[in-house]
Amino acid sequence: MAQWTRHAVWWQVYPLGFVGAPAEGDPLSTVVEHRLRRIERWLDYAVELGASGLALGPVFASHTHGYDTVDHFRIDPRLGDDDDFDALVDAARRRGLRVLLDGVFNHVGRGFPAFAEVLAKGRAASTASWFHLSWGDGPEPDYATFEGHRGLVALNHDEPAVADHVAAVMAHWLDRGADGWRLDAAYAVPPRFWARVLPRVRSAHPDAYVVGEVIHGDYTAIVAESGMDSVTQYELWKAIWSSLNDVNLHELAWALERHNGFLDSFAPLTFVGNHDVTRLASRLHDVRHLPHALAVLMTVGGTPTVYAGDEQAFRGVKEDRVGGDDAVRPPFPDDPGGLAPHGWDTYRLHQRLIGLRRRHPWLHRARTAVLHLTNAHLAFEAAGEGRLVVALNLDDQPATLPVAGVTTLEAGAPEVGTADLRRGVHLPPHGWAVLS
Repeated sequence: MAQWTRHAVWWQVYPLGFVGAPAEGDPLSTVVEHRLRRIERWLDYAVELGASGLALGPVFASHTHGYDTVDHFRIDPRLGDDDDFDALVDAARRRGLRVLLDGVFNHVGRGFPAFAEVLAKGRAASTASWFHLSWGDGPEPDYATFEGHRGLVALNHDEPAVADHVAAVMAHWLDRGADGWRLDAAYAVPPRFWARVLPRVRSAHPDAYVVGEVIHGDYTAIVAESGMDSVTQYELWKAIWSSLNDVNLHELAWALERHNGFLDSFAPLTFVGNHDVTRLASRLHDVRHLPHALAVLMTVGGTPTVYAGDEQAFRGVKEDRVGGDDAVRPPFPDDPGGLAPHGWDTYRLHQRLIGLRRRHPWLHRARTAVLHLTNAHLAFEAAGEGRLVVALNLDDQPATLPVAGVTTLEAGAPEVGTADLRRGVHLPPHGWAVLS
């Protein structure tokens, strides 16, 4: 893994939603709307937040949400063109921000040229081997899809031409200034496919960061067999909000021990929100526990990601229906000046905790150890080249938690008592603290 990832904190943006692009478009359209440049107006905001990188959702030509790609080599005309992409990358570079792209290589849209040829020529199509097809009496074949969605045509990852295409796409945009790739639906792609593709990509781009979206499965084995740098840590994401909601910090303690095991092999991509899940502020039963979730995210090992809007305590519930992602992928104002005033306290909380993270880059591979644990109370240390202690209280009553070996309050509720830390840290009801 490239050394720069040790310092990475991503601010994740879903571009089509962020800039208010239409829900549907013509990926072949010659009419280009230059909406991508609106993101440039938010880069200073991301830097002031403390982010060191911009993680973009899909930006390539598609029919709808970006995950039905039609042309991997073209910026979606609803967003802009190559010049707009270059301008955004250049603007990010000038501010010291890395850029991560979202690669949808498990499946494509029905308009993807190789599949369009199948629909036009049938069995005679030269690209038929790119897909898992079953021919019957109808005008078009049956085909494998992504999770039953007929608009998402699954690729055949045993076909060499598919590997050639993906390697070419990844190299093209890295050549153009991107720093890495998020591999969408990586859990659905055989790891052996990435083991063939990634060495070709890294031969010219050895510092590229590659992280796979893996919701379930053997994280460690997938990383080892695929050659990816990392995968998404959904286990920890679930344990954070679930343990806070259930007032069962034993669940979080168990997940942290699992997380230690992953860190023996790789640094997971960590998060408490993204474009595919209900917003944290809506997920939590008690919004007073949002700082607890963020304190865990910013002190455990891994590469943290903040989903745009979470730093303002945006709300939004994901629903299982057509358009069910809209609430968690809303348009943003033209610039940060258009944000509502009530979210800035949460922004400043993020600044403090991301700043803490950036001051202690060793946290990237830190291991945790539980110091004190009940259903409603948890104290754990994060240790590596340094040491921090995190203390959480979910109770309606104040609590004093043992935190040996610390002298300084790094972050926490203003009522945290640190007069005599040898006796422990005194937390108010629903209080929290990070100490060193």
